[in-house]
Amino acid sequence: MGLPPYQRPPLSKNYLAGSVDRESLYLKPSSVYENAGHQLKLGVRVEQINRSNKTILLSDQSTLTYDRLVLATGSRVRRLKVPGADLKGIHYLHDIADTDVLRDQLNPGKRLVIVGGGYIGLEVAAIAIKALVVTVLESSRTPIATCHRTRDLRVLLFKAPAALDVRLTTTATEFATDGLGHVTGVVGERNPTDIVLVSIRSSTETKLAESAGLACDDGILVDEHTRSNDPSILAIGDCTRHVWVESRNAVEQARTAAATLMGEDKPYHHVPWFWSINMTFACKQGGIVRTMMNASFARDIEGDAFAVFYNQEGRLIAARSLCRAFMVGISFTRVRTSVPRS
Repeated sequence: MGLPPYQRPPLSKNYLAGSVDRESLYLKPSSVYENAGHQLKLGVRVEQINRSNKTILLSDQSTLTYDRLVLATGSRVRRLKVPGADLKGIHYLHDIADTDVLRDQLNPGKRLVIVGGGYIGLEVAAIAIKALVVTVLESSRTPIATCHRTRDLRVLLFKAPAALDVRLTTTATEFATDGLGHVTGVVGERNPTDIVLVSIRSSTETKLAESAGLACDDGILVDEHTRSNDPSILAIGDCTRHVWVESRNAVEQARTAAATLMGEDKPYHHVPWFWSINMTFACKQGGIVRTMMNASFARDIEGDAFAVFYNQEGRLIAARSLCRAFMVGISFTRVRTSVPRS
């Protein structure tokens, strides 16, 4: 589908809910590109990069030459590899087309099973639960798997509405069918269903870079100026290894790449961050949380908001705040800190 550049975060939120239209997702009106003299080649993909003569081959068999090249190939969904995984009615959510198809299926009274209790899975659940019977299957011991120090806190804050069935330490081992090629259930827990959404994270899209001989290791390896091991090729966003987290690093790295292309020395040192709304709570996180970090807690006196601060060797590495969705953020004038927990 040939679409201009657009935002992906709303796909599992207000775009899925139907509260915004497609055009509102576009980063820029088409006139902006035209007035700037830029050319958008939509509906074609790059098949090959020839670094020796600096050309790229497109799927329509045309070629382009470059002096500098920026790769922003993003990520791809991880597909579940179990019996029945190719049945009709099993969906993934990665682009606008995925959301359009899924939204058409979310009809009142239907049963939806979501495989994966991460941010996207719970965001979809928060929308679907208003009209559907929803079951979430999560293989870990908590939704939004994180370090053990926040387990009890996260279970509390992400406590689902009574109509939502969240099953932890549960894995989908097989999908049942009606014999006509459509999914009717998840065999691991024998959940009858009409629709399945598989949301088990994503992987960096590096196939094009690897075929061109660029250095990759779970992402295209780039330096602080977003340059790959070929100085004429830059890479930004979720396809890179410099900081791989599905967050605003694509926006911030793009600014660094633009500076590099203009000969400016503006290295990428931004802290990755993201936000999510799940059920009745909103979550924001800055930095990357890892399991061996020490955690200290702060909570709102009235119990409406919490914050967790992660440190390692005396340095603040990351922070996560959770609050009721109608709140703009945490008012730290009303926060009482507690003793760090182990």
